[in-house]
Amino acid sequence: MAAETFVIAGGGTGGHLYPGIAIAEELASRRRGVAIVFAGAGTDLERSILAPHGYRLIAVASGGVVGKSWTGRMRGIGRAVAGYLQSIRALMEMRPKAVIGVGGYASGPMVMAAVTLRLPSLIHEQNYRPGLTNKILAPWVRKVAVSFEETRHAFGGRGELSGNPIRAGFRGARRKTRGDTFNVLIFGGSQGARALNGAVIEALPRLVESRLGLRFTHGTGNRDLDRVSAAYAALGFEASVVPYITAIREAYEWADLVIARAGASSVSEIAACGKASILVPLPAAAHDHQRFNARKLAGAGAAILMEEAAVTGESLAKEILALRGDPSRVMAMERFVSTLARPDAAARIVDMIEEMLA
Repeated sequence: MAAETFVIAGGGTGGHLYPGIAIAEELASRRRGVAIVFAGAGTDLERSILAPHGYRLIAVASGGVVGKSWTGRMRGIGRAVAGYLQSIRALMEMRPKAVIGVGGYASGPMVMAAVTLRLPSLIHEQNYRPGLTNKILAPWVRKVAVSFEETRHAFGGRGELSGNPIRAGFRGARRKTRGDTFNVLIFGGSQGARALNGAVIEALPRLVESRLGLRFTHGTGNRDLDRVSAAYAALGFEASVVPYITAIREAYEWADLVIARAGASSVSEIAACGKASILVPLPAAAHDHQRFNARKLAGAGAAILMEEAAVTGESLAKEILALRGDPSRVMAMERFVSTLARPDAAARIVDMIEEMLA
C-alpha cells in the first residue's frame, strides 16, 4: 500500500520552514509511514535546512510583489502563474491527503492549486500581521490557523488559534541556572543581519570593562563572520562566533539574554525557552510584520523593542549592562514571555488537519 502523502508549502527562509518541520514531525508521530513533501523556492538554504530531516523538496516557481517595482510585480505574478501550473501537475501526480501552507509567497501557487483540485487545504499565519499570500488564500482554503488571537481580525474573524509551531526539540528546553557570567545569544535569522552585527561591533568597546562577566554566542551569517570574529578577538571577549547556529536549543538554554530579529519562529522559540530578549525588527520585512511581533512581546513586558534606526553601539551596550545589573528584571521578562508560549501549536494544527480529513 502506498504511503499517505502530505505537502507542506512555503519556505525561502528558515522562519517559514521550521514551523513546517514541526508540523511534519507531529504528522509523522501520528501516521506511521507518512510521506512529507515540502514545496518551496528550491534554494540552497531550504535544502540545507531540510536535508538533515530527510524530507523531499520540490521547487515551485514563485515571486513576491510586496515592495517591488511595477516591472518586478509583473515578473512576480508571471512566476506565480507558472508555479501554479507546476503545482497542478505535481499534485495530480502525488495525490496528497492534504496541502498545508506555512506562509510566504512560495506557498501561494501550491495552495491555490490544491484549492482548484478540491484537495483539503489549510494555511497557517505565523505572524501577528498576516502577509499578502495568506490574505489572498484565506477565503478559499478549508481551515486557517493563526499564531495570535488578534490576527483573526485581519481574516474577517476567521481562523483558529493554534500558536506558532516549534520543533519538538524545543519543548524540553531547560531553564538556565544563574551563574557568574551573563551569557548573550545574538543572531539575525537564517541569513544573519548585517545592521545588527554592526551595532554589536560598535557596542563592544563600551562593554570592555565588563568583559570578564560577559559571554557571547553570535550567529553572524556568512558575510560577516570574519568582521565580527575580529571585533570580539581584538578586545579580548570570550565569544563563540559562527555563521549559523545549528545547536540552537542548546544556545537558548545557555543564554541569559537573546538579541535577535523578530521573525515569527524566533519569537516563538524565545517564548518556548522562556528567555529575556532585545528584539530588533527587520525594517524591510513584508507588511512590517516583525515590528508587530515584537510589539506583542514588548507590550507584555516580555521583551525590549529597539528599532533598527535607533540601535547604536551606545544604546545596545546600555541595555545589555542594565539587564546584567538587574537580575529581577530579567527573571520577570522570562516569566512574562513564558505565558505567551504555545508548545502544543503543532498538535493543534494537526488536529485541524485530522478534522479536514474526517
